[in-house]
Formats: sequence, C-alpha cells, structure tokens
Amino acid sequence: MAAFDLRVLESLPRRRAAQLLLDAAARDPATRRKLAVALADVRGADAAALPASLAPSEAEPVGDDNFMIGSSPPMLEVFDRLRRYARVESPVLITGESGTGKELAARAIHERSGRAGGPFVAINCAALPPSLVSSELFGHEKGAFTGAVERRIGHLELAHRGTLFLDEIGDLPLEIQGHLLRFLQDGQVLRVGARQPVPVDARIVAATHVPLSDAVAERRFREDLFYRLAVLTLEMPPLRARGDDLELLATIFLRRVAAECGRSPPGFTPEARTTIRAYAWPGNVRQLIAVIRRAVVMGDGGPITPADLSLAPMPGAETAAPAPVRSGAAPIRPRPGSAEERSLVVAALAANGHCVAAASRAVGVSRVTFYRMLARNDIALDR
Repeated sequence: MAAFDLRVLESLPRRRAAQLLLDAAARDPATRRKLAVALADVRGADAAALPASLAPSEAEPVGDDNFMIGSSPPMLEVFDRLRRYARVESPVLITGESGTGKELAARAIHERSGRAGGPFVAINCAALPPSLVSSELFGHEKGAFTGAVERRIGHLELAHRGTLFLDEIGDLPLEIQGHLLRFLQDGQVLRVGARQPVPVDARIVAATHVPLSDAVAERRFREDLFYRLAVLTLEMPPLRARGDDLELLATIFLRRVAAECGRSPPGFTPEARTTIRAYAWPGNVRQLIAVIRRAVVMGDGGPITPADLSLAPMPGAETAAPAPVRSGAAPIRPRPGSAEERSLVVAALAANGHCVAAASRAVGVSRVTFYRMLARNDIALDR
C-alpha cells in the first residue's frame, strides 16, 4: 500500500472503489464494521450511538448516494440473490409490501449485471392512463392516433441494452400483458401504428406488492406471463421482519436527515428506541424515513422521544383492528361496481383507519386499483 496515496485512490471510478471496499469488507469483519460505521457517519456525525448489532451488517451500494444495509437473515438472503441474479439474463419478479425497496433492489441487480453500462428505465404501470399504456411501453408512429404528431420511442426501446423495471406489474391491462409476453418470447417491439417490429435487447425486472398468483386465479393476470416473469423471484422483507436492522436504519436515516437540515444528529432516547422496535411499520422503510424526518424538523434539538415520533395515532399499526376482509385465504374480489364490492371497500377503510395503503393491502389490490374501486362506488375518503 506504500505505493498508493489518497490522490491516486481518488482517481478510481466511484463505483469501482466502492466494490473493492465491499469485497474487502466481505473478507474481514473488522473492515465490515468500520465500513458500516462510515456509512452511518458519511455526513460527519459522531458514530458513538450506533447500535451494537452493526458489526455483522452488510452493505450494497446502489446508485450514487444509496445503500442497501442489513444484517438480518432475510436481508442476507436478499443480498445473496441480488448477486446471483445479476450474473444471468432471465426476468426477475420482485415481491414485497409497499416501501420495502423493490425499485432499489431492481437497480442493484442492474448495476451488478453485464448491462450496468446501459440504461435503467423505471415505469410504474399503475400510474399509466389505460389509453396510453401501449404507447408508453411500446411507442408509436407519427399519425398512429389522434394527437400522435411525431414518432415516440417507448420505454422498452429506451431500455435497449439495459434493464426495464416494471413496477406494479399487476396493474397492467390484460391486453397489454399479451404484448409484453410477445416481447419476452421474441425480443421484438411493435410500435402502435407500425408494420414492422423493432428488435430490442432489454432485461425485464418486474415488481408487485400484491400476490400475482391470486390475480392469475381471478383471471386478472395472464398465467403464461406470470410464469415468464417469475423465472427468478426475490421477496423483499417487511421492516418488522428485519430484527436489529430496524434500529440500524433508524440511526442512519436520523443522521442523514439531520445533516440535510444542517443540524447535529440528536440521537434517540432509550424509550424512543423501544418504540421503534415495537412498532409494526406498515409503510416499511418509506414510512420510517418520513417519521424520522418529521421528528427532526419538529423536534427541539434534543434526543428524539416517543412523542416526537408520533407513532401511536398512525393507522396500520399492530394495535389497529384487523380488517374483516382478510382471512386465512386470499380474499375473492367481487364483481366491479357491485354492492358486494362497495361493502368490501367500506369495511376495509373502516378497519384500517381510512388509510388507503393499509386498506388496499387488506383487499389484496394496489393503491391505484383501490382508488378506482372508490371512484366507481362513489365512496369519499374521510380525511
């Protein structure tokens, strides 16, 4: 190491340096511990308050500023699968509750694959208007329909030689599912209004927070497409199943948020740490970040207390009454617009404190689909 100085090391590409560091950490527990401390301390905070469980943690860099960190058995399994899946070209289906980091996992697979030099294109299927889904995914030719004043390249073509991440794949309309299946079979895209298909080399990584097997049974999702996508599967664990990772993540997010606000990290009181560990976190990591951000902004600069976290009144906690629509088996969706569907939606909202995220999980649909159920049954949310 005598031949290297800081300037030489700084000349390394950032991702290459990070990978070398991770390789060293994988071989040496002391280096791994120092790396985890440095990650939590990246904005200059004191590392003294890190939980003791930090020592065996693993970290996977994603993008320029993000890491997937954890030491719990479910996360170690996730890290192992990420590395395995990155070495092959097959489609990947990522499952897990909202807020568990499915897009982060998809990006991690892309960045460790042979396609890392190509584009990573993400699209939320649930956010696409039904009339524009085909055009957004496959593109269109000039004059293909009213308003098509020029040729437009679809997301699949934009992901050529890279990865296309299809979030909320369960909300893709049935007719578009057939087109996607055709692409997976022959690697060609037919733009709307075109006569000749275009060869496209893109890997598909899809994600869903609802059981696609149930959607297949209810004929809302094509069985042949399901088996094409589920060649490799990755389940992102909910935050409540990650054990000591919860306290570690809370500490890291507290330091990041405090640095963004120009404050010294205040730390957590012992009671706040107990509250964090005991809470169900229905919104998972996304909710944890939001709660900590609010606590830092609204706090007086001292250690974060349970009152600062404001977790007790939030819907979706384990103390909430269980939704009557959830039984041992997956719920059966009634006919759209029927009295049974309206009763199902009303009961789910009432049982989950009018939290759409929790109610949609209880019914077994995405949030966007749940909003559609609200609209067609003329149900207003109680704000």
